[in-house]
Amino acid sequence: MNAPDRAGTDNVRPRSFVFAGGGTGGHLYPAIAIREALLDQRPDAETLFICSDKELDGTILTREEVEWTAIPARPLALRPGALARLAWNWGRCVRVARSILRRQTGDGRSPIVIAMGGYVAAPIAQAASVEGAPIVMLNLDAPPGKANRLIARRADAVLTAADVPERPAWRPIRPLVRRAAHAQGSARECRAAMGLDSERPLLFITGASQGARSINAFMLAFARKCSSALTDWQVLHQCGAADQADLEETYETHGVQARVVPYCDDMASAWGGAELAVSRSGAGSVGEIWANRTPTLCLPYPYHHDDHQRANALPLECAGGVVIEEDLVDPERNLERAGSVLRELLAAPEERDRMRAALQELGPADGAQVVADLLASM
Repeated sequence: MNAPDRAGTDNVRPRSFVFAGGGTGGHLYPAIAIREALLDQRPDAETLFICSDKELDGTILTREEVEWTAIPARPLALRPGALARLAWNWGRCVRVARSILRRQTGDGRSPIVIAMGGYVAAPIAQAASVEGAPIVMLNLDAPPGKANRLIARRADAVLTAADVPERPAWRPIRPLVRRAAHAQGSARECRAAMGLDSERPLLFITGASQGARSINAFMLAFARKCSSALTDWQVLHQCGAADQADLEETYETHGVQARVVPYCDDMASAWGGAELAVSRSGAGSVGEIWANRTPTLCLPYPYHHDDHQRANALPLECAGGVVIEEDLVDPERNLERAGSVLRELLAAPEERDRMRAALQELGPADGAQVVADLLASM
């Protein structure tokens, strides 16, 4: 689906590309992947990220050395107090975004908004609609949330990296994975690149960019009661801002060779070096599992009412590349169910090889290239 010319001069003006999204790394990293692929084709392309005012967004985008600006966007909510705050912030966000788009138009550029979905993208898409800027929307989760359903009504093209058969007009693509999350070299080389034991199999634990408290609690219980399952392994545990000290002490006390980090800068080597992983299944994590063919025990975020993280990982489970278990939050209950699966996978190299081969059959995680091709043609 090609976007129409919104003004008679659009076909001669230089394009600028405005990426709208944030709140989590799961919305930002796919946008970074698209930008990388786009710059391969158009090295002089001007890009801008409009993100949330959460500290995490600024940290990620500053590290990536891209131009960005923040808006005070808030999630959609129906509670009276939250609804009032949303209405107030919505107007502010739309005005800021309109000002940005007008400034770009005034400078002789023709902006395209790439809406990465979620509550940050929604007011920016509204601004783009008012200002007549083309909108390309990326849906990353299944089922799509309220914000994405709203944005899609205004979008000139909608692409989805998640399986949403109820939206047949949305163009399906494979995951969007930035280059820094694509492993280079063998598993041994990846482990060596991180200063880990290159010969010892690696279990990678990740709660995505912000960590996951219930996964941390599960692994604390696992290390205390099932440490023998990890005798021949080493652990890399990305835990977020909390629990680092408890995890380090527990792993050491129970003889588990482990490195615990709040944030992992080298996700490519972490995924590529892992013989097995335990992970959330947000769109970004699922894409990185797919791209690196890492057998994974997926524990979807347990508090989403639509359970969309389970839906994200379901195609990989159907292919045979991951196992999905419910995160029961209580560490003892998780130990009984997810812990049993984890013990089995740690002791089954043939099963892990089969899972890796199944992920290989899914094909390349090349969604970013497909989106970049579309943008370059507009």
